[in-house]
Amino acid sequence: MSALSNGRIFGIAVVAGITLVVSSAAYDRWQQRLPAGAERLSETVTVSGQLQLDQVAALKARGYATIIDLRPDGEAHGQPTAAAMESAVQRSGMRFAYVPVPHGDIPDSAIGALDRALATSPAPVLLYCRSGRRAARTWGLVQASRPGGGDADQIIAAVKAGGQSAQDLRAELARRIALRTPAEARQ
Repeated sequence: MSALSNGRIFGIAVVAGITLVVSSAAYDRWQQRLPAGAERLSETVTVSGQLQLDQVAALKARGYATIIDLRPDGEAHGQPTAAAMESAVQRSGMRFAYVPVPHGDIPDSAIGALDRALATSPAPVLLYCRSGRRAARTWGLVQASRPGGGDADQIIAAVKAGGQSAQDLRAELARRIALRTPAEARQ
């Protein structure tokens, strides 16, 4: 009877070991499909660098409800188009928005478009561009323009926590914050 018990224990240990190895490999593969360097800007918004089509399902599995592409089409070879990303995102049951932001100064039209997309999209939201820089900075300008969007120090700290810098935007953030009406500032 003792040999049979040891045999069963050995069999259970082998099955458990195989299960652990297979599960660990699957988890590692799943983790690698997530964007490198994705960082939170707020409780509901995360920023990352360029996404690939094969990462969309993993983002859905991580709980994202909306993906917003801030990278203009055609910036780099091999970059998925906004239309291809939109199709993949919608097939996964998430919402997609395309708010192209060029290099350099961030246009007011892009700030307004991102504000509208964030206001009408279910959370949590993932913003992306090539490196995450334009996405985080555009988000910061949206926050400065919104009632209750925080002060310049809070916005700069959030962008920094997102792995980016917005120190050079301090004057523009302050200008946008000053344009909020007193009633908006209380909301």
